[in-house]
Amino acid sequence: MSHVGILAFGAVSALGEGRDAIDAGTPGEAARVAIGHDAELAGAGLARPHAARARVPPGTDDRATWLLRRALELCLGGLDGVRPFWRAERVGLVVGTSSGGMRGAEVAFGRMARAEPCVDPEGATYHGPVARVARESGLRLDPVMVVLGACASSVLSIGLASRWLSRGECDVVLAGGFDDVTVFVAAGFEALRATTASPPPRPFRVGRDGMALGEGAGVVALARVRPRERARAFVTGFGAASDAVHLTAPDREGKALARAVAAALEEAGRPHIDLVSPHATATPFNDPVEARVLAAALGAATGSGAPVVAPFKAQIGHTLGAAGVLETLMCVDALERGVLPAAAGHGEIDSAAQVRLLERAEAGSPRSALKMACAFGGANAALVLQSSPGASTPRTARPSFVSSAVHVGAELPAAKLLAAIGDGVTTLDRIDRSDALVRLALAAVAALRSTGAQLSGAGIVVGTALATLETNAVYGARIRERGACMAEPRRFPYTSPNAVAGECSIAFGLTGPGFSVGGGLHAGLEALAAAALLVEGGDAERVVVVAVDDAGPATRALGYAGLCTGAVATLLSADGRGALARVGAMTLARAGVAAAAHAPGHLSLLPLVWATTPPAGGARRAACPCLLESSSPPDAMARIVLEPV
Repeated sequence: MSHVGILAFGAVSALGEGRDAIDAGTPGEAARVAIGHDAELAGAGLARPHAARARVPPGTDDRATWLLRRALELCLGGLDGVRPFWRAERVGLVVGTSSGGMRGAEVAFGRMARAEPCVDPEGATYHGPVARVARESGLRLDPVMVVLGACASSVLSIGLASRWLSRGECDVVLAGGFDDVTVFVAAGFEALRATTASPPPRPFRVGRDGMALGEGAGVVALARVRPRERARAFVTGFGAASDAVHLTAPDREGKALARAVAAALEEAGRPHIDLVSPHATATPFNDPVEARVLAAALGAATGSGAPVVAPFKAQIGHTLGAAGVLETLMCVDALERGVLPAAAGHGEIDSAAQVRLLERAEAGSPRSALKMACAFGGANAALVLQSSPGASTPRTARPSFVSSAVHVGAELPAAKLLAAIGDGVTTLDRIDRSDALVRLALAAVAALRSTGAQLSGAGIVVGTALATLETNAVYGARIRERGACMAEPRRFPYTSPNAVAGECSIAFGLTGPGFSVGGGLHAGLEALAAAALLVEGGDAERVVVVAVDDAGPATRALGYAGLCTGAVATLLSADGRGALARVGAMTLARAGVAAAAHAPGHLSLLPLVWATTPPAGGARRAACPCLLESSSPPDAMARIVLEPV
C-alpha cells in the first residue's frame, strides 16, 4: 500500500468547509470547539441537547445528502487541479455512514403511521444519499460500496478503497463518510447515557461523561501516486478486527483494537508514530482501553517522546459515519503544516487513561500518524498515515475461494436457535431482545457451521438490502408515541446495521474484521465482494458472508415488494481445499448504467446454496455458477465472476 496517496479531499464539519473543516490548529492557540446547544434536540425534549451542526443552506430538508454532495464537490474540484485526466480513468466510490437517510426515514415512518403513501422511498434508506450523489455526479462509478460499520464506517471505507486499488479494479477511489444529526439517533445515544451533560466533552480526563453528536462529511481521492505527482499524504497501513464481546461496550482488554493497530503498523513498516487520532468518545470505558492499547503498541504514553494525542470529536462532535475520514484529514493537515494539535476539554488527565494531550497547538515536524476507530458491534479499525510513502511492504495478492453455502428462509423458534448456537454466551433473553435480522443471521451462521465450516477467528461481512428498516420503524414509533426522552435503550443498538455482524461475532467467535454493507438491493453481492477484498488483501484468512433481509410492513410500504425475508451464509477463505470456486472479476457499478430488477437481497447468493446442497433424491450437487448477478434499479448493478478450481 506504500504508494496509495491522498491526492485531494473535500470536507464539511461544524468548523467550516475545506481545510477549515479539519483544521489541526495554529501553534500557540487552544483547540476550537464548535459544539453548542441544539434547538432541534431541545425541542424534541432531550435532556442533553448538545450537538455540532454544519452550516447547510436554509430550508435544506435532506441534510445528509447535501453534506455528502458538498464534500464530493470539493474533493472533485481539488482532484481536477492535481490530476486533470482523472475523469478518463476507472473511478470507484466507497462511502461509509452510520444512519444514512435517517431524516427521510423519520418522515416516511410518520406517513406510514398516518396510512399515507411514502413519496420518497429512496430517501428513507441508508443508501439513498449515496445513490443520489453518485447519480448527480455524472460519473460512471465502479465499484460503488456503502459501508454500514457504524462509527468505524469511514475508516473501513478508506481501508477497503485501498484494497480495491491493490486489486487493480480501478485507478482512483473516492472514499469517506457522512452523517447528519437526527432526533432518532440522538435519542438513542442519550438513552444509553453516552452523551455529555456539560460540553465540551473531556476525553481522557477525570469527570468525563460522554460525547456530543456532530454532523459532517468527508471524501478523499485515493490513487496509486505516479512519478512527479504530489500526494497530500499516504495511507500506508490498514487493520481491522472485532471484539466479539459486547454489542455496544468496548472490550475492556482492547484485544481486537490492539490487533487492528498492530496490523496497520505492520503493513506500514512500523514507522515511529508522532500523532494519534483516537476514537475518544469521552466515555468512562472507551478512553482507558484506547490509552492501554496505545501504550502497548507505541511505548511511553506521556512525556516529550510520546506521540501527541488529538481527540477531534471534542471539537466537531461525534460525526458517526464521517468521524473516521474527518479525523484522518485532521491528521493529514497536521502532517502537511507541521502542527501538533491541541486537545479540547479541560481538567486533570485520568490516571487510568494516561496520554499526551496539549493545551495549545505546537509547531513540530510530525511525519506519521495513527488513526483508530471503534464502533457498535465491536468493530475496530486503524489506519497509518505518512507524509512520504514510507517503508511499507506491499502485500502479495492471493486468491479468495468460496466454500459451502446455506439458506434460511424463516426465523427459528428462540429455544431451537439457542440450541443451534450453543456457545454458552448467548441467552434466550438476548435472542428475544434482538431483531429479526440478527435472529435470521444467527440461524444462517449456525447452519453454515453445521456443514463443517471452520468459523472461529474468521471475519464477517453482512449485506442487507434495506438494512434495519423494520427495526427502525418500531423504534421510531416509540419515539413518536412517547417522546424522544423515552427512547428504548435495549432496542436502539439494533437500529445499527452493524448489530448483525456484532451479534454473530459474539456468538461464533468471529474476531476478524467485521462490519455490514448495504448499497441497495444488491447488498448480498456487495458483502461477497468486500469479503473477497479482505481475504485477498491479507486482512483475514477466512470471512463469513451473510446476506440477510427482513421484509416486513415498512419494506412493503416503501414499495420494495420483490424483497423477501431470509438469509444466506457462505464462507470465503484463502485456502482453496474443497472450494466451490475462486472469486474472479467483480463489478459494483452505479450511475451510467441501466439496471432492471434482478435477484434482490439474499436471493443473489442462492446459486451458491444450490451448488452446495444435493438435489432431492440424489447425491450429486449442482454445478457451481460461473456468474452471480444482482441489481438495484434504476442504476446500480452487481456481477461477480466465479472461476472453476
